[in-house]
Amino acid sequence: MNNKKIVETFMEGYNTGDNAKILSCLAEDVIWEMASFFNLKGKDEFDKEINNGWGDGNPTITISQLVEEGNIVVAEGTVKCKLKNGGFIDALFCEVFHFDNGKVKKLTTYHIEKKKA
Repeated sequence: MNNKKIVETFMEGYNTGDNAKILSCLAEDVIWEMASFFNLKGKDEFDKEINNGWGDGNPTITISQLVEEGNIVVAEGTVKCKLKNGGFIDALFCEVFHFDNGKVKKLTTYHIEKKKA
């Protein structure tokens, strides 16, 4: 499976609530940095963040662009999700996936909330 397909599989896992699918894309010692929010290390910490309980159902992630250069794939798109506290996330994202041996070794996530009209 090529790296772009792995990113698509990863995002599909979020859209369908399939944690096993998400985790299957990751190296055991994966690093996940979400700018200004957290820096996680390892699949166990990643799994806990997937199941952190703030969302009300699965998010809707739409990829608008995937760019691959060497062992890096950059994904841009949108994410929407209802929150358990009654709020709603409607954001743009850019994620940088670093690959090693067909697995995501490092993920850097940038989210920007869309402005309300």
